[in-house]
Amino acid sequence: MKHLILAAITAACTLATPSLAQDSDDAFVTFKVLKPEVAQTAALAAMQSCRDAGYQVGVMVVDRFGSPQVYLRDRYAGLHVFETARRKAWTAVSFRTDTMSLSGLTEPGQMMAGIRELTEPLALGGGLVIEAAGSIVAGIGVSGAPGPDLDAECAQAGIDAIMDEIAF
Repeated sequence: MKHLILAAITAACTLATPSLAQDSDDAFVTFKVLKPEVAQTAALAAMQSCRDAGYQVGVMVVDRFGSPQVYLRDRYAGLHVFETARRKAWTAVSFRTDTMSLSGLTEPGQMMAGIRELTEPLALGGGLVIEAAGSIVAGIGVSGAPGPDLDAECAQAGIDAIMDEIAF
């Protein structure tokens, strides 16, 4: 029964998505990613935002596929911030949602709790998706502030710093 319902939903989504029919004649996909300089600007702004608040953090910007573009670590940030910032950014682009929201969605007893059993996702606030023109172009992860909500605020400051460049 579950397979029948899933098949029906998949068929409905396929029929309701005209862009899929248009793309079927083309063998290529076009996408946008941040230029390294723009990714660096976002990372630096996020780190500076945390520094101004008294926090030493690491910041990772990944492209839309989760590959690292930029990593910055403030001088006194802990050793763990490389992995946690990377995984937060990766998780945001992989699941197409901010990691603070994903944290709630994956709590024990929730339908998506199994995500926490995977090796890469990190359902801990501080990872945000960077979008432009309705498309994901990157993800940013911050780690090292005294709370995931504060990591997320610094990540948002990084995005805000590049909005004029990516708003098109």
